[in-house]
Amino acid sequence: MSELQIRPLTTMADIEQVRHVQMATWGMAAEETIPPHTLHALQHHGASLLGALDGDRVVGFAFAVLGTMDAPDETAAAERLKLYSVATGLLPGYQQTGAGYRLKLAQREFANRIGVRLISWTYDPLMSLNGRFNIHKLGGVVSTYHRNFHGTMSGVNAGLPTDRFEVDWWVASERVAERVMGEKRPLSLATLLNSGATLLNPTQFSDHGHPVPPATVNTEGNNSALLVEIPANFTALKTADFALAQQWRLHTRTLFETLFHRGYTVTGFVQSTDGQPRSFYLLTQQTQPIELPMK
Repeated sequence: MSELQIRPLTTMADIEQVRHVQMATWGMAAEETIPPHTLHALQHHGASLLGALDGDRVVGFAFAVLGTMDAPDETAAAERLKLYSVATGLLPGYQQTGAGYRLKLAQREFANRIGVRLISWTYDPLMSLNGRFNIHKLGGVVSTYHRNFHGTMSGVNAGLPTDRFEVDWWVASERVAERVMGEKRPLSLATLLNSGATLLNPTQFSDHGHPVPPATVNTEGNNSALLVEIPANFTALKTADFALAQQWRLHTRTLFETLFHRGYTVTGFVQSTDGQPRSFYLLTQQTQPIELPMK
């Protein structure tokens, strides 16, 4: 593997390769991918289509289009612009190499260059690796939960409701700046618990070593810091015990919808490797805005 180049994809020869990346990344059928001619047309008219290339081969991409933030009044759309990151994918052999991180940093540079302060995207909240990447490493935050966002899908999403977190990445904020500069150390589960954070759904492990969520969860109380546990490897769990994976989907759906309604925001992601690997979201009640206006 040579040093990957990150650059905009502008030619049909490059863009046609993105379909294969989509199919390989998510195991989806060709008809579920974004067609090359659509990508080319949107890129030509201002969308961000970035590629990771190994020589002439496109091995990853990040695609984003302009959208608008919700507003309670009739604020002009130009004042509410954001980027919606439609998809970011890498061929299996290039995942966990830092290429995805470089693609997102290039996307952030694009947003800063055109004066857009927010990038949003969605992901499955039960995917632990994505949670760590989006929340801890990039500094994204989440306060929106979508039920069955994409409807029925094939490949890695087959069989389960496609529930999604919506990430807000405030690219000009101090929070994001310190994350991308590597100034924020990973949170420690022990430190959080010792400082008063409440773990809402401590799991038990089955005889087969699979995490099992509690039957009931108490979400009352006003603790400013809460922890919600998710499976450390949801992909493996789906393969081993699909019924248990479905149970986790519905369990966490109820939890997150309730907590977001109560004003909590996902602001951290924690992993523990003492004994069984475990993963947790940190939710806090924010008294100060997370984003800062662009200078």
